[in-house]
Amino acid sequence: RMFMWVTRNSNYIMFLLTGTPGQEDVHLWISILFCLVYVISVVGNAVILFIIRSDTGLHEPMYIFLSMLAVTDLGLSIATMPTTLGTFLFNAREISLDACFAQLFFIHSLSYSESSVLFLMAFDRFIAISHPLRYASILILPRTAKMGLVCVLRRVAVVFPLPFLLKRSQYCQANVLSRSYCLNQEIIKMACSDIRVSSIYGFFVTVSTVILDSLLILLSYVMILKTVLSIASHAEALNTCVSHLCAVLLFYMPEFTLTLMHRFRKSSFPLLQIVLGYIYTLVPPLMNPIMYSVKRTWILFPITPGLSLSCLWLNIHRP
Repeated sequence: RMFMWVTRNSNYIMFLLTGTPGQEDVHLWISILFCLVYVISVVGNAVILFIIRSDTGLHEPMYIFLSMLAVTDLGLSIATMPTTLGTFLFNAREISLDACFAQLFFIHSLSYSESSVLFLMAFDRFIAISHPLRYASILILPRTAKMGLVCVLRRVAVVFPLPFLLKRSQYCQANVLSRSYCLNQEIIKMACSDIRVSSIYGFFVTVSTVILDSLLILLSYVMILKTVLSIASHAEALNTCVSHLCAVLLFYMPEFTLTLMHRFRKSSFPLLQIVLGYIYTLVPPLMNPIMYSVKRTWILFPITPGLSLSCLWLNIHRP
């Protein structure tokens, strides 16, 4: 059943969230899976933050960036959890315009901040491999903290105008979203007024954040590879980048795939687009703490959280 809200006053507009169209009979099982993913994500990232905060020996640039990644993953899980579980568990599909814009702001701010943190981690690995003797003098703690703070604040500042630009538009179509949370790309399509300013600014935000960060990460790894090929211990040097490379692929591959599908295959494979959207928001917060902390026992984490958290503690304290 489609809900259509035709009004010129945006305060009365509601959006209708969607789970997985055509799969309503398995929404309960999907909600159980999502609950499990959220619990593991929140617990895993919270444990990483607790360990890094409580152990002064881990107050180093690499672990500071890791804690920033955990914070963004934790925030991303919390930002999408209420509407996702509400949609799948209780069929609570309506969301007000203001609530939708608030969720949109937090999701995009956190995801773009994660992109920046991944770039900072790539830069950290480049300095550690290319200039190991100068590492401690280049990435001193105050400088590291300032780098992280500036990158995150810049991303938040860039995203901040988006909800206000979207609120200026008039919405008079069937406001049915394809997912259980709000994204800028979908909200723009719902507007029936001129969206050129919002569209151009949204494109600018994407280019200045995700695309720029991905290019800088690629450049960092090209320079890392160049350095690694000139030293004897290839495997040992590259081993320090494995977790970060996996995190980069988990973050960027779903997003770039979704972008290409939206642009070139707008009406094809709608269910695949929805699944990729959930992978983009759910999988990185789930897998990042596992990859960074329990490289060799990650498969046990979803099955035996207690054992895996013990391994996490031992692995992160390993000299």
